[in-house]
Amino acid sequence: MIGGVTGVVEAHGIGGQADLPISLGLAISGAVAALVVSFTVLVVAWRTPRYATGLEPAERDGSVDEPDVDDAEETPAARVTYGLVALRLIGIIAFVFTAATAVAGEDQLTNPFFGIIYVWVWVGVIFASLLFGPVWRAISPMRTVNAVLARVSGGDPARGVLEYPAWLGHWPAAIGLYSFVWMELVNRTPTDLGTVRLWCAIYVAVMLIGGAVFGSKFYENADPFEVYSTLVGSLSVLGRDEEGRFRLRSPLAGCATIPSRPGLVAVVAVLFGSTAFDSFRESTYWIRTIQEASITGYTLNNLALLVFCVGAGLIFAGGAALTAAGPDVRRSELPRRLAHSIVPIVAAYIIAHYLTLFVDVGTQTLARASDPFGKGWDILGTAAVEPSYWFSYHPSVLATIKVGAVVVGHVAAAVVAHDRAIALLPRRHQITGQLPLLFAMVGFTAGGLYLLFAA
Repeated sequence: MIGGVTGVVEAHGIGGQADLPISLGLAISGAVAALVVSFTVLVVAWRTPRYATGLEPAERDGSVDEPDVDDAEETPAARVTYGLVALRLIGIIAFVFTAATAVAGEDQLTNPFFGIIYVWVWVGVIFASLLFGPVWRAISPMRTVNAVLARVSGGDPARGVLEYPAWLGHWPAAIGLYSFVWMELVNRTPTDLGTVRLWCAIYVAVMLIGGAVFGSKFYENADPFEVYSTLVGSLSVLGRDEEGRFRLRSPLAGCATIPSRPGLVAVVAVLFGSTAFDSFRESTYWIRTIQEASITGYTLNNLALLVFCVGAGLIFAGGAALTAAGPDVRRSELPRRLAHSIVPIVAAYIIAHYLTLFVDVGTQTLARASDPFGKGWDILGTAAVEPSYWFSYHPSVLATIKVGAVVVGHVAAAVVAHDRAIALLPRRHQITGQLPLLFAMVGFTAGGLYLLFAA
């Protein structure tokens, strides 16, 4: 893990229970109470769906896609096109720079390539998406290269040779995300240049081939970074109107627009489960278990990562499927239709788990990017920049931010789930029918806080 670089503060979890201004039991009790009270208030005061109001049935199901970025020039707001061109140019320049560090950079942790992939892309793009919307969709070098190749060959980047299968949905993205977190958290050589370079090469190859075969619809569904960025970006207060102009919106209203495609449950399960596993693997219990086990830690970590991701998916799917379905909705569809409610929880754990990593290691990466090939250069003028480690000197502030993020994320998830549930459930089951999903979220809240304390 990049956090193992010399001089870098380990940035996962919240630094241990001793750093918190409150006890573990009080934090969990307070968070669970906040979730239950929120649900009670929602039941009393939130009787009709607000974010689904006025939508057609197909849109409530999430089967209507947003306009593709590659079609933005067709919108009345032509100025959007110039902004997209600028963002695409930034993305392609960053792609070329990253590729250069991967090919010509040193096989050492001082190579900025590791920080670019593990911190700037994996964490920084998601933080930016939470603020400004789906950033990766706008800067994606894969979309840019695909568009250029299509234009040169006289084709349309939005349309490939084949139609993307609707049944496939986000399953390729779920597999891509799992492969990335496996490389980062379980693989024996996560900071070996060859390992990360190979993963990136496979990613680029799959994205370019997929784009050529299925068009830009492939990126919308299958690009792990774009799917991740778009899901979190739905919580941004910035949205677009029908003319492509930016407008302010409720983050929860944005979350309600997430299409409920096949594989969405798998995507959120991988994102939530892998983050939980990352905290768990740093706990005293797991370290002691690996030391005392008769099988290798590598095998145990593989099994644990799989269990956390599959377990998160099964707990949520079970809670959603046990929810009372209405006559127009099959019970088997409920997990997919309610999976968007987990996105606020995922966003909360991004903040709780990666905040210090992004601030400290991200700053360190900026300094190293000024000398990408270890030649003593300072091409960006940032070689002397050093992280301040401010959060390390203020652990109570950090802990409060992280616990607060987890609580707010879970409460927001309860609101989004409640709004969708009352749109789907028959009136007589609109209260009791939500209880299984509430129990699942209570479990996520308690378990998530426990792991943050244990790390």
